[in-house]
Amino acid sequence: MSRTRIPLSKEEEIARLQKERLEMSTAEIGLTVRTTNCLEERGITVRDLLNSTPEQLLSIANFGEKTLEEVYKSLEKIGFYRASKQRAVMV
Repeated sequence: MSRTRIPLSKEEEIARLQKERLEMSTAEIGLTVRTTNCLEERGITVRDLLNSTPEQLLSIANFGEKTLEEVYKSLEKIGFYRASKQRAVMV
């Protein structure tokens, strides 16, 4: 007996994908090992990165401007953009 799967609406599918991306660890978004270790030592998730200001992130030990840019580029690769970009940040 085969089961019929009820397809998700486009909105439901977008919401599901969004939730999955927010729950990703920093190790899953393509950061360098050093940056991943720096963030994971503090228990920082993708959701935390999106809800942190640049100043908050820069206050982390061993986290500088280059690291901040690396984080922003990795977030953009998975669909999250800074408010200063043309696309809105999705939280």
